[in-house]
Amino acid sequence: MSDRPLELADIVRRHQDAVLERFADQLTQSQGKALRDVAACRTQALGGHWWQCADCGQRRAVYHSCRNRHCPKCQAATRAHWLEQQSQHLLPVEYFHVVFTLPAAVAAVALANPVTVYNLLFQAVKETLMEVAADSRHLGAVLGVLLVLHTWGQNLHHHPHVHGVVTGGGLSCNARGEVDESPRWVSCRPGFFLPVRVLSRVYRGKFLAGLRQAYEAGKLLWDAWPNAAAFASWTAPLYSQDWVVYAKEPFGGPEQVLKYLARYTHRVAISNSRLLEMTEAGEVTFRYKDYKHESRQRQMTLEGVEFVRRWLQHVLPRGFVKIRHYGLWSNRGREEHLQRCRRLLLVPSVWPGGARAGADTGPVLPPEKVCACCGSVRVVRVGEIEAVRLACAASGGDTS
Repeated sequence: MSDRPLELADIVRRHQDAVLERFADQLTQSQGKALRDVAACRTQALGGHWWQCADCGQRRAVYHSCRNRHCPKCQAATRAHWLEQQSQHLLPVEYFHVVFTLPAAVAAVALANPVTVYNLLFQAVKETLMEVAADSRHLGAVLGVLLVLHTWGQNLHHHPHVHGVVTGGGLSCNARGEVDESPRWVSCRPGFFLPVRVLSRVYRGKFLAGLRQAYEAGKLLWDAWPNAAAFASWTAPLYSQDWVVYAKEPFGGPEQVLKYLARYTHRVAISNSRLLEMTEAGEVTFRYKDYKHESRQRQMTLEGVEFVRRWLQHVLPRGFVKIRHYGLWSNRGREEHLQRCRRLLLVPSVWPGGARAGADTGPVLPPEKVCACCGSVRVVRVGEIEAVRLACAASGGDTS
């Protein structure tokens, strides 16, 4: 191995052929594409450009990125642009971080039916938050809700859950959960969102009802359900379990929300910074947090093919939307709702700190525009590097 830090792409290139040999008939089209893209990322397989420093004359090749959303190197620019947009939607109110998880039995079904189960997860979480918040006994308002799907735990095992950023209040609503014609701003109690026990029970009921509808419509495949009686028997214990839902301590304001979003929205299953070593034999060691023991930092070593297999579990189907907005932040009616909120909160039409906070999360200049030798920013593009289709799959594969 070279002296540079270990990257996911190094591991994929090393083990891609073995993974394809062992799991080729099990991989989805999206998983196969992720393998090819990450292996080819920032290599001659994708082509690139020559950049030269006008001060010291250093010339270097910069290869194109794969832009796959599961590649840890390709998320920074996408995240920075997305955060700049989100900063314009924030309000100067309290925000809460909520998490909804799936029981292990249901998570196993999700692996075989990702689109159906993950869409159902989003739907159940959204309906739970909006319904409980609309209840006058709790808040009586329509919230602003942003949800992000994560499918992994720290050890790369399959652990689907949804993280949410939710406004600590909203516009007053009627019994149907619709914003009043002449709404007022309704705030949560300071430091308290909504009762977690109520959220958990409503969420459980909505998800299982949706799961039953999906099964009856023939949208779920699972060997344990040969008939309706088997499905009913399988789901019965789930109604008596406590489904894990928790609300973390509230954010201090919009700037903290943006910092949170910078960490969570475009996160992939494992970042390059957590990778520690790949041995000559191909074993991979990485760092993880042990949440069962006070979030202690620990290390895990996996055989290389097993590491890649775990990573591939978290490759989402093509076109699946993993970040979704609801309520005050839903695409339909968002500007109208936010204008109402700003008038009621007596704030400017655009929160003045938003763009600045969003910009702070990304690099000022792309690395190719800064000379690695002398630090000059007078670096110009002087030539093009043609893409080269590599013969060996482990070296980049088919990049088409």
